[in-house]
Amino acid sequence: MKRFIEGEDRSQSVLFPERLDDYIGEDNPIRAIDAFVEELDLAGLGFEGVHAEETGRPAYHPATLLRIYIYGYMNRVQSSRRLERETQRNLELIWLTGRLSPDFKTIADFRRDNGAAIRRVCAQFITLCRQLKLFTEAVVAIDGSKFKAVNNTDRNFSERKLEARIEQLEHSAGRYLDELDRADREPTRVAEVRVAHVKHKIRSIRARMKELSALGEQIRNAPDGQVSLTDPDSRCIATSGKGTAMVGYNVQTAVDTKHHLIVVHEVTNFGNGRAQLSPMAQRAREAIGSKKLKVLADRGYFSGPQIRECEEQGITALVPKTMTSNNLAKGLFDKRDFHYLPKLDEYRCPAGQRAIHRFTTLEKGLTIHKYWSSACPRCAMKSRCTTGEYRRITRWEHEHIIDAMQQRLDRMPAMARTRRQTVEHPFATLKARMGATHFLTRTLPRVSTEMSLHVLAYNLTRALSIFGTKGLMRTMRA
Repeated sequence: MKRFIEGEDRSQSVLFPERLDDYIGEDNPIRAIDAFVEELDLAGLGFEGVHAEETGRPAYHPATLLRIYIYGYMNRVQSSRRLERETQRNLELIWLTGRLSPDFKTIADFRRDNGAAIRRVCAQFITLCRQLKLFTEAVVAIDGSKFKAVNNTDRNFSERKLEARIEQLEHSAGRYLDELDRADREPTRVAEVRVAHVKHKIRSIRARMKELSALGEQIRNAPDGQVSLTDPDSRCIATSGKGTAMVGYNVQTAVDTKHHLIVVHEVTNFGNGRAQLSPMAQRAREAIGSKKLKVLADRGYFSGPQIRECEEQGITALVPKTMTSNNLAKGLFDKRDFHYLPKLDEYRCPAGQRAIHRFTTLEKGLTIHKYWSSACPRCAMKSRCTTGEYRRITRWEHEHIIDAMQQRLDRMPAMARTRRQTVEHPFATLKARMGATHFLTRTLPRVSTEMSLHVLAYNLTRALSIFGTKGLMRTMRA
């Protein structure tokens, strides 16, 4: 094979290095994984088996299993069976574990039994990032994304889906019964094998309908009217596509705008994040150790009480208002066309008339003020304003907080782009690493543990790109 790069002869003897350490370069990222785990107080974090028992078979130290998982999640190997194979053939894992090769059951049990401790490790890395002064700007973007659960759509039921499925089965049973009737009338035209197959299908359908009928009671007793059979905590959640949905979880994250580090995260099974703005913002502020915090979010997080709660906690929220005006859709004046005069507590309408305060009411737990003008019935612009007799304007008692936030947004038009560039990057990276299946575990606590490992691996990768392997190791051991 002339003129080609040739490999080594397989039958030739080779002298490999005598030390495992010689196989791994000084700037290999796995040295940072080793240094990070080495500096952790595993007993204080709540890991089981840190202190060996005096009797019985020796166990693997939690540090070894934690190193395996961090390495696996950084390199898109999340399955315990695949991790077992990698410990036997992957040179980096052989170095990391010191030639140890736990079986897949031991690896899987470690993740299952130490979920809370693993989640604390993820938070511990954020504490390290805070000590490294990575959150000096104190600006985070909050967003959520849907991740698939280990639960097929056909194994998730609501009352409507159950009724449709039973109706479908009844239709199928009717077709098979018609075929049996035809076989009775004309025995020679239908083979005996086909008749036996049809009878088996009818028995299967009846058994399935009996199961679904029993499932109806569970659906009626469920708080949200849903039952998932494979992963009971997963829920059918609407996605961005029109009329599309997936069975999974809604993962909320708060991401630092400067370095794109995931400061805090939360796995929920709620379809939207409208009630998550203030809790996530407060957790993010605690994580970065700052008194002040600026939070960016999209319209899906717009909620007056949530924004007010952020304001009371010293958190500056920047959330665009939702565009849900029916009048705007009809081509009529929008509420933004009416100018509020705080000193007079009244509105000036597009026609220049005064819309004065009429009464105060309570709607969905919020104190709402109502305004309208007496000139509405005789107004020349009425056809462009309202289809009713009067154009009524509503105002929340704390609307001034929303107005102040909108003014801040108007002065910072680039915030929307900053938010998108910040939160979309981590989600895209996480989903690429997860692959098509996303989560591999079931139930909310275990899924939360799995997500923490993904976030830890992502943050560690970001820190390595910022400091480099040697620089990060020096800061960890300082």
